[in-house]
Amino acid sequence: MLLLLSHWLSQYWSGVSVIQYLTLRGILSVVTALLIVLFIGPIVIRKLAEYHIGEKVRDLEQLTNHHGKKGTPTMGGVLILLSITITTLLWGDLTSRYVWTALFVMIGFGLLGSYDDFCKLTKRGKRGISAKVKYLIQSVIALIAAIVLYQTALSPHETQLVIPFFKNDFVHIGVFYIIVAYFTIVGSSNAVNLTDGLDGLAIMPSVLVAGALGIFAYLTGNIDFASYLSIPYVNGVGEMVVFVAAIVGSGLGFLWFNSYPAQVFMGDVGSLALGASLGVLAVMVREEVVFFIMSGIFVLETVSVILQVASFKLTGKRIFRMAPIHHHFELKGWAEPKIIVRFWIITLVLVMISLATLKLR
Repeated sequence: MLLLLSHWLSQYWSGVSVIQYLTLRGILSVVTALLIVLFIGPIVIRKLAEYHIGEKVRDLEQLTNHHGKKGTPTMGGVLILLSITITTLLWGDLTSRYVWTALFVMIGFGLLGSYDDFCKLTKRGKRGISAKVKYLIQSVIALIAAIVLYQTALSPHETQLVIPFFKNDFVHIGVFYIIVAYFTIVGSSNAVNLTDGLDGLAIMPSVLVAGALGIFAYLTGNIDFASYLSIPYVNGVGEMVVFVAAIVGSGLGFLWFNSYPAQVFMGDVGSLALGASLGVLAVMVREEVVFFIMSGIFVLETVSVILQVASFKLTGKRIFRMAPIHHHFELKGWAEPKIIVRFWIITLVLVMISLATLKLR
């Protein structure tokens, strides 16, 4: 919105054209999103508490330290999504198909998550909507986004699969791009959702991964950097820096209230939407493989659940004391803050490794 306004005002005052610089808009997006969350956060938390929209501790009888979390306001992810949306509309290029696709995915998964949270908080279903219905809706949203990106691709680079660590090693996957994009978006959404089990555990890795994807977006959207680093040049994807900056700013703002001991939880409305946003960003910048590496904590949490379920069904025995794996470490006696910080450190290392692939090619 402000970008379009700056184009019009620049004919009367050239100084306002500085807003057109992507790097400046990225910085302003971080600050804007952060301030929005910090300013309206206490109001939203207070309203959630007034309407008794609080966490219900379920199936965690072994984790006695979680009993004190009962009643903590949840669905705080609404705060994150509101901040990202407002910030992106303010500083983003509203003519960009990437901006609207990312907002569509985030809001779509956010609405799904909010309904799931609503069902959990009412008598309609203690566990929310059924897994089949949730997966169906996720699939529809992800497929729409994948098809739109595929159909609007302007060059073959936009649908190639990039193999890291190898120079100019791009795989032409054609229509299979839709399948890769679909699984990346849906898988990422559910992975972040599974990780969101401790105070601040999911939000900081999401911020770190988003920041790394923002760097990839900036480089991929710049023809000179893309050529130098031997990565695909995707025209216009650099605009996602604004969207990423909004995620980083709102995520850090939310962590102010979500850090241990949490004043508010993001709920499915936040975790499903953030995960899907990260997934669609990875698809846009053509770095699904690298995204898998930097999202190692999310992958670990998901794999732990899959292995636990498979082992119990096949052998009647459990591999972990409890899944997702962060609960396993809790039952081993690790303090919650220690688990959280260690998972943050692991994510930071994985993000640095992922960024290193830019030069290792």
